[in-house]
Amino acid sequence: MTQQYELSELIRSDNFIDGKWVASAGGKRFDVTNPATGEVIAQIADSDAADARAATDAAARAFPGWRDTLPRDRAAVLHRWHALMVANADALGRLISLEQGKPLAEGRGEVMYGASYVAWFADEATRIYGDIIPQQQRGKRMSAIKEPVGIVAAITPWNFPLAMIARKIAPALAAGCTVVGKPAEDTPLTALALVMLAHEAGVPAGVLNLISASRENAGPAVGDWLADSRVRKITFTGSTPVGKYLARESAGTLKKLSLELGGNAPFIVFDDADLDAAVTGMLAAKFRNGGQTCVCPNRVYVQSGVYERFADLLATRVAALKVAPATDPAAQIGPMINARAIDKIARHVDDAVSRGVRVLTGGKRLPELGPNYYAPTVLADASPDMQLSCEETFGPVVPLFRFDHEAEAIHAANDTPFGLASYFYSQDVRRIDRVARQLEAGIVGINEGALASEAAPFGGVKESGYGREGSKYGLDDYLSIKYLCQGGLE
Repeated sequence: MTQQYELSELIRSDNFIDGKWVASAGGKRFDVTNPATGEVIAQIADSDAADARAATDAAARAFPGWRDTLPRDRAAVLHRWHALMVANADALGRLISLEQGKPLAEGRGEVMYGASYVAWFADEATRIYGDIIPQQQRGKRMSAIKEPVGIVAAITPWNFPLAMIARKIAPALAAGCTVVGKPAEDTPLTALALVMLAHEAGVPAGVLNLISASRENAGPAVGDWLADSRVRKITFTGSTPVGKYLARESAGTLKKLSLELGGNAPFIVFDDADLDAAVTGMLAAKFRNGGQTCVCPNRVYVQSGVYERFADLLATRVAALKVAPATDPAAQIGPMINARAIDKIARHVDDAVSRGVRVLTGGKRLPELGPNYYAPTVLADASPDMQLSCEETFGPVVPLFRFDHEAEAIHAANDTPFGLASYFYSQDVRRIDRVARQLEAGIVGINEGALASEAAPFGGVKESGYGREGSKYGLDDYLSIKYLCQGGLE
């Protein structure tokens, strides 16, 4: 029977290096707090460059053995890891809610979402094919094979503390790579618990190593990986400025990079849309995790003929959302991650109000619940000169922009440096084809607000980054192609 753990048994406070739990080299620790209350959950290892180097040393030692492990045996380990994640979904979901703040149902949902990537890439491990190249000269045989890139450094954000690291580690291990990783300082406990389960599943010592670091020490710790030529790939989810920094600093060793960066997703509602479906899709796309996702709609363009009706329908549904701590079973939106997040949301709304928006619902902090709560908000009559039109709000705020013509909406949607996700609602089949091709985004939702799937490629264009996660394409980012040419055969 697969081992099940209590929540308290999943909380780890040290780094995991070379199959062992170890304190940071400097002995320092930092607090991980509950965003709903501000209470300290745990004090964990505050790592620096020395710890990062120790993790790389372990990964380098383990790489030859893991690379040469049969794909079916790597797959078996990943399947056992998946089974442990599913068996402990409730405890892991509670841990996510405790350190990140999302409602319990969303926390458990994230566990199952992250686990789906582990199961997917377990199967993909046995499907790493090469090619026989058609003969070009007599006496020569040419082929192309795929090999693991080597040591992978995985750096993950706080908004999905389990899913983001699972969908990086799983393809890396499936490909035969070894991993060093650092989760976000706000939410490291879930990642540490996940590594604990991976070790129990049979991931060999040194194959998977995880360190934690405070905001102050994250730079030196990650900097060691950027400079170390043994680390052959960086996979990162986070802000565009940090992604650009990683690209610059890793250029010295020409590492392979997968960067899933910021977004500023448009959501377009045409006048031929099913408005009830569009409102439901908006709620699914925007308010998951309280609006703290990189694919949340940030700019909502509604055609003039249906603008007021859509605004009324949406405001009514949003006003009914239950804001509460994750401990409340009825909670639909929890606290934001920290004070910086709340301040940014309030700044965006205050700027928009000063420039003439109508607040249809929300538009305020909820101090009676705690310091990090903000009311779900719908703003009408938004305009391009507002901060929220060009900066990602990362919170439960929906600004509605009015447009008249299709070309106007497409131009506005694409008028951003970012290109991660886009959404639109229409029942005109010709428009659907036309608009889908014109939107500059790596992901397009057509009459659909829930986009993510382990079977689909996830990633952006422009300053939203490059590389893909999930799907058969996601495995390729952890592989290199080797060309073999054998002569003297005749």
